[in-house]
Amino acid sequence: MAITSLPSDYGIGTLGDAAFNFVDLLVDLKQRYWQILPIGPTSFGDSPYQSISAFAGNPYLIDLDDLVRDGLLMESEIRSYNWGADEKDVDYANLFENRFQILKKAFERFDTAKPSFRKFEEDNDCWLADYALFMAVKGKENNREWMAWEPGIRNRTPEALQEYTELLKEEILFWKFCQYKFYEQWKFLKQYANTRGIQIIGDIPLYMAMDSADVWADRKLFLLEEDGSQQHVAGSPPDNFSEEGQKWGNPVYDYSYMEEHQFDWWRHRIEKNAALYDVIRIDHFLGVVRYYTIPFQEKDCCNGKWNKGPGKKLTDVMEESAGDCRIIADNAGSAIAGSRKLLARIGWPGSKILMFAFDGNTGNENLPHNFEENNIVVYTGTHDNDTVVGYFRDKTEYELAYLYEYLNIGSKEEIPDALIRLAYSSIADVVIIPMQDILQLGNEARMNQPSTVGQNWKWRVGKDTLSEERRAWIRTIAAVYRR
Repeated sequence: MAITSLPSDYGIGTLGDAAFNFVDLLVDLKQRYWQILPIGPTSFGDSPYQSISAFAGNPYLIDLDDLVRDGLLMESEIRSYNWGADEKDVDYANLFENRFQILKKAFERFDTAKPSFRKFEEDNDCWLADYALFMAVKGKENNREWMAWEPGIRNRTPEALQEYTELLKEEILFWKFCQYKFYEQWKFLKQYANTRGIQIIGDIPLYMAMDSADVWADRKLFLLEEDGSQQHVAGSPPDNFSEEGQKWGNPVYDYSYMEEHQFDWWRHRIEKNAALYDVIRIDHFLGVVRYYTIPFQEKDCCNGKWNKGPGKKLTDVMEESAGDCRIIADNAGSAIAGSRKLLARIGWPGSKILMFAFDGNTGNENLPHNFEENNIVVYTGTHDNDTVVGYFRDKTEYELAYLYEYLNIGSKEEIPDALIRLAYSSIADVVIIPMQDILQLGNEARMNQPSTVGQNWKWRVGKDTLSEERRAWIRTIAAVYRR
């Protein structure tokens, strides 16, 4: 479950009390992992997989009640803003208008000479300075993408960098303050989870958003034209997640340049995430092996081409940089064969998705009787597809005949719990169940519809949604299958 999906009074889930309560819930349910979505700052479309920074945290996740306890805000100030009327839906437009206003009130009362803040600045200067300047300039430019900025700052001439750094000094400090508070609150949550026996699985998007501090600050890492424009963008051909394919629009890495520089950017990125999480999930792992590019002006995702990725050269760097933090590879989808050989060599667990197991083929590799090893992570579904209830709702009885026989059930209503039980009883080392499937929700609770913008990443869980009977069932199957 995404942190943004937690309940709160302020329009979106945060790193506050509800997050600590969710850890307590996981302990009560005899769970051991909490997998979250990426926690980077988002931009247009609100996707956590299109982040403004590879290193920054999302200011939306900063808990406002904690700022009250810190003496930086008053409760009456927070409640003077409209945070949305629907507790089960994130209103991102509303957040964009109001969240930064209230955070700036907190910043005005914050002592930037505080030793811990100065140390945070110093320890994170390799990314924080560029990120804070990027956000400050973006604000001055009415949030236009960096490609539309004035040429000097767009191209980072020394004169422009000096001019804007001085001109936007207070704004830069504000964005650094937001990161200071985010990391401070994250540290407390992570420590609490770990002391209670819960490990956090963090998600790393493979690609960066074009309109990001990373692309603006170091274009040489990406295959861009001299003026910074794109000829090709990242995406995927038609697969189980999208029948028409997906055009993500992300810039493609210049892996030759990265290799010449010992993959330093990736090394730093993994090191940073290894400090944030107990386990790292590499999203779209196939892109490390081979990656799909689509001409920038092309709308048809079928007219792209496959390119060879860095493969083990990059995974070796990731492995070394992760230290004791373990790594999971997201290799789900139709192109799974492209990453199987590399995973076998490096020993990282891949993924299986039970929702895609029941196509009538008894040899389907997502069916548990076909699992060849236990070094895998099994999901009922992911953020990119229907909920279990939604996926099977419109299937005919004929289409469901094999599933009914396999699960020894006789109705659609039994499918969600039967799939959860099937996952728990499998040989997979780790099983992850989306909260929507625990709650048996339909597609009204779907997190993302690939290749669409506007209605995604909004779902939030309500308060007191798990009955004691439901909790008892989850505890029971966790104990029965020694999870």
